[in-house]
Amino acid sequence: MQLETVNRDDAIIVTALMDRIDAVIAIQFKDDMREACENGPARVVLDLGSVQFIDSSGLGAIVATMKLLAPDQKLELAALTPTVDKVFRLTRMDSIFAIHTDANAAFADIAHVS
Repeated sequence: MQLETVNRDDAIIVTALMDRIDAVIAIQFKDDMREACENGPARVVLDLGSVQFIDSSGLGAIVATMKLLAPDQKLELAALTPTVDKVFRLTRMDSIFAIHTDANAAFADIAHVS
């Protein structure tokens, strides 16, 4: 598995350790994400800070992950590199996902809302 998970507060942070999420690994990525999030907390923060490239298959795997989560779980994204951020904005997926500057900001953002 090229994912690292850490529990934090009421969330799980899943860090993608690969530099690409493309057609070659999209299915494995989706399966690994499903396994990492299964029976997990309501918030899932996916840290994409190491990912330098994402194609349509990778984007599809992330969207599929969101759809595979339990009804009470929410997928949030963090630490998008400029290239990955551009893909999310061009496809308007930035309006579907909460996107944080980094994993720590995901928790700071919640603290400011409370």
